[in-house]
Amino acid sequence: MNAVRTISTLLTLTLVCCAGSCSRMQRRSGGTDLLDTGLVGWQQIGGGQDTWRFQDGILYTAGGAGGWLATIRQYDDFRLSLEFRVPPGGNSGVFIRSPLEGDPAYTGMEIQILDDYAEQWQGLNPYQYTASIYDVQAPSERATKHAGKWQTMVVAARGPQIEVVVNGQKVIDTNVNYYPYKTSTHPGLKREGGYIGLQNHGGRVEFRNIRIREL
Repeated sequence: MNAVRTISTLLTLTLVCCAGSCSRMQRRSGGTDLLDTGLVGWQQIGGGQDTWRFQDGILYTAGGAGGWLATIRQYDDFRLSLEFRVPPGGNSGVFIRSPLEGDPAYTGMEIQILDDYAEQWQGLNPYQYTASIYDVQAPSERATKHAGKWQTMVVAARGPQIEVVVNGQKVIDTNVNYYPYKTSTHPGLKREGGYIGLQNHGGRVEFRNIRIREL
């Protein structure tokens, strides 16, 4: 009986240690690599099919067909990190907590991605530039680089609290409950979970190193 107890105790300790090790590995890695299997784990919503490609670690679309690319599974509270690159005049976005129906910029939330310095976008409202919660909250400052350069973005969602960091600078730190007057046109502000998505706005955009850690 003592031998059985000893073996049981050792098995328990092994499982606990393994779980702790896995947890530490996930923290060090920054979470799950959403591009580990390329386009497997993503689904095309709307627009033309087969408009997204994955090559040499880069997920990209040349645009032309609209729609968006969504994760297969849904997420509630999370920390999403990625790198993006847009060409001159480029326009895209990251959707969070979106359903698969309707325009995810409104039925969910869109974190804008744009070539902020393009002449054609100079007349936009502040809440339409990179890192804004599109049409809701403008970034506190412009932290973007010029077109053609890789840039980093981190989006953290904890309940109604949304944070966005671009190129190491926190530019959004807000609670979406502050915008009850926006929920009639942006019902996604009230959502507690949904799909992560990438927008095809009709032009080329590239992404790499997309990782998510559930909070």
